[in-house]
Amino acid sequence: MDYEKLGFGTRLQHFGEEDKTMGAVTPPIYQNSLFVFEQFEDLHNVLSGLKPETTPVYSRVSNPTLDIVERKIAHLEGAEACKVAGSGMAAAAWGIFAAANQGGHIVGIKSLYGPTKELLEYLHTKFGITHTLVDGRETSNILDAVRPETSLICLESPSSVLMHLQDIEAVTRYAREARITTLIDNTHASPLYQQPHALGVDLVMHTATKYLSGHSDLVAGALTGSKAQMASITRYEVALLGSILNPLGAWLLHRGLRTLEIRIKRHEETANLVADWLYSHPSVERINHVSHHSFPQRELYLKQMTGSAGLFSWLPKTQDKKKIFAFVDALNVFQRGVSWGGFESLCIASHITHDGREPYWLIRCYCGLETPQDLIADLQQAFEVSGL
Repeated sequence: MDYEKLGFGTRLQHFGEEDKTMGAVTPPIYQNSLFVFEQFEDLHNVLSGLKPETTPVYSRVSNPTLDIVERKIAHLEGAEACKVAGSGMAAAAWGIFAAANQGGHIVGIKSLYGPTKELLEYLHTKFGITHTLVDGRETSNILDAVRPETSLICLESPSSVLMHLQDIEAVTRYAREARITTLIDNTHASPLYQQPHALGVDLVMHTATKYLSGHSDLVAGALTGSKAQMASITRYEVALLGSILNPLGAWLLHRGLRTLEIRIKRHEETANLVADWLYSHPSVERINHVSHHSFPQRELYLKQMTGSAGLFSWLPKTQDKKKIFAFVDALNVFQRGVSWGGFESLCIASHITHDGREPYWLIRCYCGLETPQDLIADLQQAFEVSGL
């Protein structure tokens, strides 16, 4: 098939699955720790780097079940290669470790995922690799933070609590000229709604736990890039850190990808309805939803994204902690949990300390696959019960 002429949904179902083992419509799970060779010379040449690893050797580095899902994710992201990891943090660590240099410097945005910022601090404490965190909504903040020793710029657009965007193309244009690697967390948008590689990003990572797998039964990550970049990352970060995804996990991730397009669109439709209802509620001061007409960066959203998916946050007019907690606790259909991207709707309250204002409470909602009217009714009764 000429996949370039086919739609996203068709490519989701068929790309990378041309060779069907014994005619199986679903690829099997290769639950192998190792793979044997007919001739030792072939194995020796692979281990010595004299011959490409076209046949797997050891599942700490590669496995046929992983190969299929890696090819598919790379294709969907418009990348040359992909490796899937045991978690989103493992994928992020691969990219960050690969680009970090002794005595080097990293620029990141203040609204990066919390553990990613902790990893940057770990590199500083243990190895002296410094970093600067800036408000990425203004491209000049990112570029002004660059030093002669900067080797990496870390982006997350949209971010997962404040929904801040960065002008990806403007940042990568500068980074390419300065020979600085760029890495972006594309989990929020998914490859359906944003294509960072097409905008110049070097490395794209996903917490595949979320939209890519979509069933809240798997922890996984993915990192995509050029063949040369990913070959080096596989040789060092993947092989030496030992955090690759297991075969069963890869099979579950592949299964989840089958329904990515229809799930994402349902999440988006529901979130748009719920966010719009909240926007008109008298107890709500502001909605942080990238596709909403009130979103401050709407022009940039329309420039680099094609959809918004199911995650947003909102600012209650009262900052009474007891009432905010009572509101979240009163929810029934929305559950209280820190993740998102699965079938279930979730809600948490976050204490924001890095948004250029006094610390404040923000409520983040993730809309799952439940009936939208049930979610709205749940929010309404929580307002009434809590007095928020």
